[in-house]
Amino acid sequence: MLISIVLIPLALGLLALVIPGKGVRRGFLMIGAISHGIMTMVQALQKAHPAAGIWIGLDAAGLLFLSITSLLFLAVAVYTVGYLGRDSDRKVRDSVEGFLFQNEPEAVFISCLLLFLSSMSMVCISRDMGLLWVAVEATTLVSAPLISFHSHHRSLEARWKYLLICSVGIAVALLGNYFLAFAGHGKTHLNLDNLIKGAATLDHAWLKAAFLMLLVGYGTKMGMAPMHTWLPDAHSESPSMVSALLSGALLNCAFLGIFRAHSVLSAAGLGVFSGELLVFFGMFSMAVAAAFMIRQTDYKRMLAYSSIEHMGIMALGLGIGGLAATGAMFHALNHSMTKGVLFLVSGQMLFTYGSKKTENVRHVINTTPLTGILWLSGFLAITGAPPFGPFMSEVTILKGMLQSGRWAVAAGYLLVLGIIFIAMARIVIPMAFGLPESNETFVPSLANKREPLWFAVPAMALVAVILALGLYIPGFVWDFFGQAAAVAGGF
Repeated sequence: MLISIVLIPLALGLLALVIPGKGVRRGFLMIGAISHGIMTMVQALQKAHPAAGIWIGLDAAGLLFLSITSLLFLAVAVYTVGYLGRDSDRKVRDSVEGFLFQNEPEAVFISCLLLFLSSMSMVCISRDMGLLWVAVEATTLVSAPLISFHSHHRSLEARWKYLLICSVGIAVALLGNYFLAFAGHGKTHLNLDNLIKGAATLDHAWLKAAFLMLLVGYGTKMGMAPMHTWLPDAHSESPSMVSALLSGALLNCAFLGIFRAHSVLSAAGLGVFSGELLVFFGMFSMAVAAAFMIRQTDYKRMLAYSSIEHMGIMALGLGIGGLAATGAMFHALNHSMTKGVLFLVSGQMLFTYGSKKTENVRHVINTTPLTGILWLSGFLAITGAPPFGPFMSEVTILKGMLQSGRWAVAAGYLLVLGIIFIAMARIVIPMAFGLPESNETFVPSLANKREPLWFAVPAMALVAVILALGLYIPGFVWDFFGQAAAVAGGF
């Protein structure tokens, strides 16, 4: 059953809280990741289609984001098992919203990871805007303890900032759902199929107000500017595997909420209204990210602003529609895999150098060669350089803009991408090849030390995915991106 994609990680997450034994809990994490991947693959082979019920179902867009979440979580699970093994002697305690768990922090951490997977899966399979809202709110609650796992004062501050800002955003999204109900004069259920079928009868004024609220609300969780202020802190202060999930999976869930709202407006003939708003906020997010990336001194924070940029790219492609929307679906996959690589690599660099400051990390290519190669590969991919997948998806979005006659938007898009490439190159290249300015910068005891398999295997696997997508896209895969984009309507 489709609901098992949600229930199995939920059950394993609850068991991880009550069953003792580090090995058992880590086994639960791997079982949850592998079983989720298998169930997602089964759904893909059965071909996605909405269920007959009003609450859950799986269309092409939902299947795409579910697959991205599953693949990224599997890589993160492998990394996490090794990470926890390395840090198992650390004694801290954790709390969740005032409730102190007497279990060791690892139990809470693994439990929250599995509950995070469960709630993100519910977002992907929700066919009701109300249920989707509940699932998005659940992702906030279960991911907050993950941010402050190390109990550092900065991570605790980032957690509370995340909870506060995203809670305000989700409250605004709830108001959007109320407006959506008002648009149907109280006669239309918030089931997506019913909304789209009855779109001609929906009140346009209420529908526009609903989209504005949903865009601001879910846009806050998605990290779109100017509602992005929680994101740099949360991404930079979280453990690296948590940062990978926040950037590569959680932001997609919020994007899916906006995507669903846009599909309703497109069916009602208001696709131009919602599309233009997406184009505006997409370009604005890219510009803000570019401005903050210039002269950035924290490499994890740099990656956080990169996430804001790429959410802007996805919103921009969806707003343009047509081929650009197909490119946005393709870009969602590319961004998630690439950001997974970069955050996992950043965690290894933080362990090696003991600092997130770019000036303290030098000559990575010599200190830990594999880490250096993966760091450069991730940099080239995330900035849209060939032969990686993001290059193909960004070019597809550009081509869609030109086909739609959006020459000014295309020019601005290229300009911002160029600025971001230069800004990131000024940071990344000295980190990889630059010589240390003092003996304190270099870590001789770790020089040329082989990276552990639990780091190397998932990071290399994700690089292989984005490289393969840049070299060759099978026809059925490209058709699938097109089907996912078509769910938004107007194509």
